[in-house]
Amino acid sequence: MSCDIAMSAAILLASFHPGSHATPRLMLAALVDAPVSGAINPLAREPLYADIVRQAGMLKAQVSTYRAMAAGTAPLPGFDTFKTGIAALSDLDMQGHVDLAKRGTDGDLKCILRGISQDLPRKLTEVEKAATSDARSAALQDMFYLLRDNVEVITSPPAPTV
Repeated sequence: MSCDIAMSAAILLASFHPGSHATPRLMLAALVDAPVSGAINPLAREPLYADIVRQAGMLKAQVSTYRAMAAGTAPLPGFDTFKTGIAALSDLDMQGHVDLAKRGTDGDLKCILRGISQDLPRKLTEVEKAATSDARSAALQDMFYLLRDNVEVITSPPAPTV
């Protein structure tokens, strides 16, 4: 239950800011190469979490390409590869959840990663089943935000404890 609340709060808060307009590869490079001195969560330097950030960033860039394409319901180029990438990212997010649970962390991140792992296949199904151009556009927008959140929840510096 508390994981569901944490995930809902994270998505709600993330939806209130537009994010950067930099290219996804440049943003990802900046996040991965940022000093650990507080500009980025040290967890993001660990291989599992760095891989999640990398894959989510690449998939987000692909969604941006899909969103920029002409509206319609024609098959999206490379969609089978995209589906495989979403499934792999979902698995990595669940691995992150399990890893944080094994560490005994009681933070929201483990719950958020579990929620994202569960939401990625749902959002993918929405993109696949979109029957109209508007429905596809909305589904791609939701997928974009979920992938952006996947990067941001890992790379954001930990909040100070009160």
